[in-house]
Amino acid sequence: MRVTTRNARFQQWHALLDNRTKRHRLGEFLVQGVRPITAAVEHGWTVRALLGDDRERRSTWAAGLWDSHTPALAAADRVLLAPELLTELGGKDETPELVAVVAIPDDDLGRLPPDSLVVVLDRPTSPGNIGTVARSADAFGAGGLVVAGHAADPYDPQAVRASTGSLFALAVVRAPAPRGVLDWAARTGRRVVGLDEDAGLDVRDADLTGPVVLVVGNETTGLAAGWREGADVSVSIPMRGAASSLNMAAAASIVLHEALRQRTT
Repeated sequence: MRVTTRNARFQQWHALLDNRTKRHRLGEFLVQGVRPITAAVEHGWTVRALLGDDRERRSTWAAGLWDSHTPALAAADRVLLAPELLTELGGKDETPELVAVVAIPDDDLGRLPPDSLVVVLDRPTSPGNIGTVARSADAFGAGGLVVAGHAADPYDPQAVRASTGSLFALAVVRAPAPRGVLDWAARTGRRVVGLDEDAGLDVRDADLTGPVVLVVGNETTGLAAGWREGADVSVSIPMRGAASSLNMAAAASIVLHEALRQRTT
């Protein structure tokens, strides 16, 4: 397939950049960059289309993906775009070799891996924070990421870029409210740990081993009442200095590292 004008197909892909409604209506999102695209393929996310241009020579990486028939790429369309159109979808000034159109998985809590640490972000407002938490969750051994409530989109290009590919190493689920996640945690025997700056229990003194759901509150308002009431235990990060609170991504990373320390010592 070859696209040289801003036709309906191109406009559909372009809308995936900044229109979350169309992303979720179509069930797909754009992935830009070597590392995120590679991670999406390696972790088996379904690629619906690979978008490239007709340059004479591709890198070994791009040529390998273009010709690959791994499960993630088996049904992917290969589409040649005019360079200026590919540049628009690439998110940078230079023309990328490839951009991938990847399917959004089902929002099913059953996809979350058993006996693992799962991170819940309560109404995050920043896509960049979601991506950064995904990166920390992957680095420190979590298996799933739940984005809960009225929140930024984990499939926003900013979130995908900030995760540097780690988003694809996790089971990612969106949940509309605390109740469904809390019921799932009870059914599967998971303890719910809420991160709350007003909690009296130091996170270093809490048990973060075993199947745990770690809930991190909104950047401005903290944990919603439903999470506060539903948590089995609430913990805080000891701090000094003038700062009254931490950025969501920084706070989540600190607790995830503590969980890793406990699980490996």
